[in-house]
Amino acid sequence: MIPSASPPAEPSGGLRRVLTFWPLVFYGLSVIVGAGIYVAIGAVVARAGATAPVSFLLAGIAAAATGLCYAELAGRFPEASGAVAYVRHGFRSDWLALATGAALTVAVAIAAASIAGGAVGYLAVLLPLPAPLWIAIIVVGFTLVAMFGVRESVGTAALLGFVEIAGLLVAIATGLLGAPEYHFAGMVPAGWAEWRGTISGAFIAFFAFVGFETLANLAEEVKEPRRTVPRGIVAAVVASLSLYLAVAIVVVLSDSRSSNPLLSLFEGKGAAAFAAVGAIAVANGVLVQIVMLARLLYGTARAGQLPAILARVHPRRQTPVPATALAGAIILAAALLVSFERLLVLANAVTLGVFALVDLALWRVQSRSSDPVEGLRVPRWLPPLAAALSVAMMVAELAL
Repeated sequence: MIPSASPPAEPSGGLRRVLTFWPLVFYGLSVIVGAGIYVAIGAVVARAGATAPVSFLLAGIAAAATGLCYAELAGRFPEASGAVAYVRHGFRSDWLALATGAALTVAVAIAAASIAGGAVGYLAVLLPLPAPLWIAIIVVGFTLVAMFGVRESVGTAALLGFVEIAGLLVAIATGLLGAPEYHFAGMVPAGWAEWRGTISGAFIAFFAFVGFETLANLAEEVKEPRRTVPRGIVAAVVASLSLYLAVAIVVVLSDSRSSNPLLSLFEGKGAAAFAAVGAIAVANGVLVQIVMLARLLYGTARAGQLPAILARVHPRRQTPVPATALAGAIILAAALLVSFERLLVLANAVTLGVFALVDLALWRVQSRSSDPVEGLRVPRWLPPLAAALSVAMMVAELAL
């Protein structure tokens, strides 16, 4: 049991504090923007049709509400285990924290596995290798990068994030120039049948926003984490929502019936070039998820809830090498054993459950303490609302 919910002291050893605000923001954008929009946009349009932009808006509102809760918790408890630490402090329960860690491990593993599977769709355009081979190359390669160092991992992810965002901006411009007509009226749901499709699309669209929570797992590697991490989370969520709305509108205006509507905006050499960008964007998500899962395993082991070997840090690189190797192995196994569509739905369902639990953890922390918090402080009504939105999206997916 946890005797106090007061913020813990900064760790005296272990991981290296090298990250500042802007690298963290660009890392966050590379996490959120990459795989979600490049992979999930086709599935969202298939469910929601012309109302896909509203699906992304609904998903963005739900993500932003939980993102704000994560932002305050990251300021209160800047620990590498992220949601596990938040649940432990909020509910004062080690077993519930451990269950959260297990659920997160499953969620991150299947999310990364679905991302790796989605990358094959772009990579096959460039080089037609067997899908399992491409998946193994992606996961093993990025696991080695993640072992090398957090500065290198975050720097690589941020650099690839620039490529991802540039690719989407080019897609937006291309779609606007090539759209046969500009009809915006049909993008607003007009009846229950359309709202049903819109809400169903929002469940898949939510996958495109998942990733802001990974910033919390870097709290022990960020300078001034109680200020920097909350600001980074908010900035990354707002920027990604703006970009997603523009992309969804362009895809609807293009009237594409393709399973990969972004790629269908281009022809000839342009399609091959965009496939290369898409491959980079999607594969980058695997690196991000490996880094997150490794920090989750490391932080949980450091708290004594997993074998101590996972808390070991390389003396020179100062990265959790055993935890990173295990993270890569879990993700590779999931990617090779489970189908892409099933992975996407499972990742969303488990992640939404964890988000609801984290939201309620903040609600409990706030109810026990009115002490001033360095960084962001959200209204008392927001955590239960954020939890309700997450649960409502899960229920809607089952009911619709």
